[in-house]
Amino acid sequence: MATLILVPGAMHTAWVWHRVIPLLEQANHHVLAPDLPGVGENQSIAPHEATLASWAKFLVDKASNALGPVVLVGHSRGGHVIGEAAEYAPEHVAGLIYVAAILAQPGQTAFEAMGTDVNNNAASLSPEGIVTISPDAAIPIFYNRCSPADAAEAARRLCPEAIAPTVTPSSISTERWGRVPRAYVECSDDRSLPLERQRAMQAHAPCSPVFTLDADHSPFLSATVSLADSIIAATRRFAA
Repeated sequence: MATLILVPGAMHTAWVWHRVIPLLEQANHHVLAPDLPGVGENQSIAPHEATLASWAKFLVDKASNALGPVVLVGHSRGGHVIGEAAEYAPEHVAGLIYVAAILAQPGQTAFEAMGTDVNNNAASLSPEGIVTISPDAAIPIFYNRCSPADAAEAARRLCPEAIAPTVTPSSISTERWGRVPRAYVECSDDRSLPLERQRAMQAHAPCSPVFTLDADHSPFLSATVSLADSIIAATRRFAA
């Protein structure tokens, strides 16, 4: 049995994993799906106080107290966070799974890793550094392969979050983060982080195994079983 810690992407909460979690638990894994501090239901800090370091240390604390091998799973912006956590405590992380996720190089911000071909214009930024997006703008970017009901519900649940972690350079190094095995789950019809960009990031930081899903940016809703199967397969390799 491994412990899987699932990290949602920007402006998303732990709710997005609600269909995936039972499938992972059926494979005898322990699953944690926390909201990051300052996001969603975790208001342990104010949203504008969130930093990349505070989010990474939050995950390290979860990992260091978990049972069995620990695998961090990050969706989208969550990839930037799990990479930072692995840099801080590689001894506590058996593997990293990037799901249509930011896979930064050392010293890169998440925005730099995403590149200029990513649709960043739909979100709004407040003077306080809080990013939001309207449901109407989010649906065609994040949920283009989801059912209308799922897309509407997911868009309704989006929440504000600090921009600071996304514009903070990664502190990862080949000596620490680089020694943690990593897998990638590609999404072929992703309008938020196109497949070409997903593969460009992997070219600088190769992953194994790599899974390609016929899905949008939200495979937890549009390709739930395939996503769960990919996570289980990668975890089996890491735990072994």
